[in-house]
Amino acid sequence: MDFELTTEQQIFYDTVNRFAANELADGAVKRANSDGYPWDIAKRFAEMGLLGITIPESKGGIGGTLTDAILAIQAIAEFCPRSADVVQAGNFGAIRTFAEYASDAQLKRYLPELLAGEGVMSVGMSEPDAGSSVTELKTFATPDGDDFIVNGSKVFGTNSVEAKVFLIYLRFGPGTEGIGSAIIERGTSGFEIGPSYRYMNGEFWSPLYFEECRIPKANILLGSGGFKKQISGFNIERLGNAARAVAVGRKAFLEAREHAKTRQQFGRDICEFQGLQWKFAEMQMRLESAQLLLMRAVTRADNNLPSAHDSALAKLACNDAGFFAANEALQVMGALGFSDDNIVQYCLRRTRGWMIAGGSTEILKNRIAEGIFERRFSQRPKKSVKEKT
Repeated sequence: MDFELTTEQQIFYDTVNRFAANELADGAVKRANSDGYPWDIAKRFAEMGLLGITIPESKGGIGGTLTDAILAIQAIAEFCPRSADVVQAGNFGAIRTFAEYASDAQLKRYLPELLAGEGVMSVGMSEPDAGSSVTELKTFATPDGDDFIVNGSKVFGTNSVEAKVFLIYLRFGPGTEGIGSAIIERGTSGFEIGPSYRYMNGEFWSPLYFEECRIPKANILLGSGGFKKQISGFNIERLGNAARAVAVGRKAFLEAREHAKTRQQFGRDICEFQGLQWKFAEMQMRLESAQLLLMRAVTRADNNLPSAHDSALAKLACNDAGFFAANEALQVMGALGFSDDNIVQYCLRRTRGWMIAGGSTEILKNRIAEGIFERRFSQRPKKSVKEKT
């Protein structure tokens, strides 16, 4: 399979990459260490057409491909990893699932502000007792006339501090078939956003609480039975995660390479020491192998929806390679890489977080094994005879 970029794709990548080098590189460390969402960058990206790349023009998007969105993330991440998060938020995750299944009225109400870089959408999946086992969620939506009443809570939502609208996974009935989702706006009565917590990767997340929260039926995105559709959209989220992981790992690799070419110890450039040469060889091997798996998943996607198996393989490879490269790069750079004045420590923290977010590496291995053996492996304990009866 040929993973070479077309002429148009290469021009697109080079254009975005050149913008990042000229406009974003100098402030990369400052942005990495700053709190809050970079709204100035979001608006610039909206003007450049980097938000809503994979959303069809008929829905208000750019009408590009999944490959285009991946290229945009990686072109930006090479010079400013924090800004690449904005491309992610504007193309993957909550916004992509929303755009795929939203009604015309929902699109008209919410999408323009998001694609203008003036708002960001957060997703509420995880709960205190439902993380990797997301089907165990308890946040419930009960019909009440023309409305639904929502009760429950969510945790670990990216952009939950800044978001104006939230895509919330809800239970409408028992079992997996009873799971769907709704759009809930900040400020809705009965919806409280808890105090924010700072995490190792520098992000702030807030828990979400729903107590007799009334929402209209018009806000339901996918009702009962919508879980499988939502998860198919989540495979795109995993590729966005993977694209950033390998790109940010490559950023750390490049920083360490420049350091090794100029830093001297014992009267020699440190790149002349075999121990470091081997580190760089393994970093490059892992990064390039992971990139190939990512591009395979992207190019084999059906209607811009990648398979669960391909996306799990790509995310696992990119997560491992990105963190490995960032960790080794920091070791090469020593105390300099460990400093807040250097981007490499940020790369390490970010890549480590992506090994948990969007499906942990352990969950990905389970999913890959299911593809290998072509059968499901339930992680739940088997029911006793008494429970079955």
